[in-house]
Amino acid sequence: MTRLFKNKIERKKGLWRRVVDLALTDVRVAAGGMDHTSLEDLEERLLAADFGVPATMRLVDRAEEALRRGKTRGASGVVDTLRTEIREILDGQDDAFLRAADSGPTVYLMVGVNGVGKTTSVAKLANHLIREGQTVMVAAADTFRAGAVEQLSMWADRIGADFLRGQQGGDPAAVAFDALEAAEARGTDVLLIDTAGRLHTNRSLMQELEKIDRVVRRRISGAPHETLMVLDATVGQNAVRQLEAFKRSVDVSGIVLAKMDSSARGGIVVALRQEYGVPVKLIGTGEGLDDLESFDATAFVEGVFSS
Repeated sequence: MTRLFKNKIERKKGLWRRVVDLALTDVRVAAGGMDHTSLEDLEERLLAADFGVPATMRLVDRAEEALRRGKTRGASGVVDTLRTEIREILDGQDDAFLRAADSGPTVYLMVGVNGVGKTTSVAKLANHLIREGQTVMVAAADTFRAGAVEQLSMWADRIGADFLRGQQGGDPAAVAFDALEAAEARGTDVLLIDTAGRLHTNRSLMQELEKIDRVVRRRISGAPHETLMVLDATVGQNAVRQLEAFKRSVDVSGIVLAKMDSSARGGIVVALRQEYGVPVKLIGTGEGLDDLESFDATAFVEGVFSS
């Protein structure tokens, strides 16, 4: 393991130690097993760290069962049980890489509600891909918020990505179609389609998103290769409700968890996976273009349980 790689892993562990804010290593277990008060304390800690009700109940039940059957003893045994169970919930996360097309442009559709940091996340992802040596086109399918389009245009110019916009007030699906045509014609490696932020409760806007998705699927076989939903890590269980609503309209394949550098509590990663099986693929750790990292399930689990 190179020093650079090792330092990166340690940095990720440190991130999760900070954002989870959950001292599971302090769980007190009586020699004969967990009493009612201890179980309630564990449950409250998990809920406070945004693990959500389903994941919390699963973890508490497994801990109680392991103690009752004598499979584990003491606080360290409970921690080992929880570590194993969380790792099972996140099973497959280490392979949660971004899918790519076998031929032609790889298409990523970016979705999310207003104000979650979606446009910035698109810029970060484009920057990351360009640094890996790929050619990138960014399409602004938000045809109503001129400010958002200009912001994305400036980002694209700064990082060296092609940029395509539609007419003000035009059909967002038409922008997506034009971008697909242009990406194919130019031999672009990756096309990022940034859709307008929309409240998941607005049915007409969700239908608009469904139309964009249909256009992409019809134009290029296998596309979108990823539908990435950007979620604000600081909103807790509201993120779960947003994902639930968007999944009814589009096939969300992965999550970009933004704003992990602020007041986020990292248990939301487990909640999202437990309730909907959607993996967190990328995390935003700051405001800079380089502040985007792949999610590392091993570092997450070790970070949660580090003292």
